[in-house]
Amino acid sequence: MSSVLYDAPGPRAKRRNVVLSVVFLVLLGLLLWWIWQTMDDKGQLKWSLWQPFTTAEAWTTYLLPGLGNTLKAAALSMVIALPLGAFFGIARMSDHRWVRVPAGAVVEFFRSIPVLLLMLFANEFFARSTNVTTEDRPLYAVVTGLVLYNASVLAEVVRAGILALPKGQTEAAYAIGLRKGQTMTSILLPQAVTTMLPAIVSQLVVIVKDTALGGVMIGYTELLNARSTFAANYADVIQSFVGVAIIFIVVNFILTSFASWLEGRLRRSKRSTGAVLAEDQVEVNPAAVGGGFGTGASV
Repeated sequence: MSSVLYDAPGPRAKRRNVVLSVVFLVLLGLLLWWIWQTMDDKGQLKWSLWQPFTTAEAWTTYLLPGLGNTLKAAALSMVIALPLGAFFGIARMSDHRWVRVPAGAVVEFFRSIPVLLLMLFANEFFARSTNVTTEDRPLYAVVTGLVLYNASVLAEVVRAGILALPKGQTEAAYAIGLRKGQTMTSILLPQAVTTMLPAIVSQLVVIVKDTALGGVMIGYTELLNARSTFAANYADVIQSFVGVAIIFIVVNFILTSFASWLEGRLRRSKRSTGAVLAEDQVEVNPAAVGGGFGTGASV
């Protein structure tokens, strides 16, 4: 069976795919075995090195507070970046040049600057030009950098998602008398959400991971920053990195799993639920019976 995007593989292609899959799994197994053996030879698999993760003090003092700050900065950035990105994405499609051009300039400017540079600049700005306290400044700087960069990226995601819809949707909306604003909010955006959701979720995962930049460069006490203190007092360096990596994997897996569930729910809710009418509920036009000729006429 063929699809619009690809042809269904034949017998030879299926065998080739199976062989490639087996080879990949074998190579992956060898790589994991080599890593295991190397760590074992270096004494990195001793239980004494991993035992700190089983103590309550390690979690309540270092890891959980760091995770909480990571989620706090990521949540604030998401809440601000999503509507801001939608605003600039829609503004880039405006019919008015005085709206479209400035919006495009803002998006292209902040999308071209590394997020780390935005964090550093925001940190210096809050330190020299505002009354933000020293304790709050790293959080403000991290959120500002994440918002400026990711809002510009999300603006392009929104614009691409709307432009990917068939033009007939817009034309049909105009045909029934809807204005452009009504067409955007009532017709285009609700349909584009499902299409945009995978890209939006990918960007949200990037936000969660990029909070670590603030911990490394400007001293924000997120999960990776808390790892350094945890390693200095309890665990070895490698073990602390592995533990933090697993925590990030779990958090991002939960986020992507929720997004997959939400996407499936949205797709199911948009499917047609046409009702089947019973025979006595159908009105028949007598003029349509027999091709429009009267019945009961004698020849």
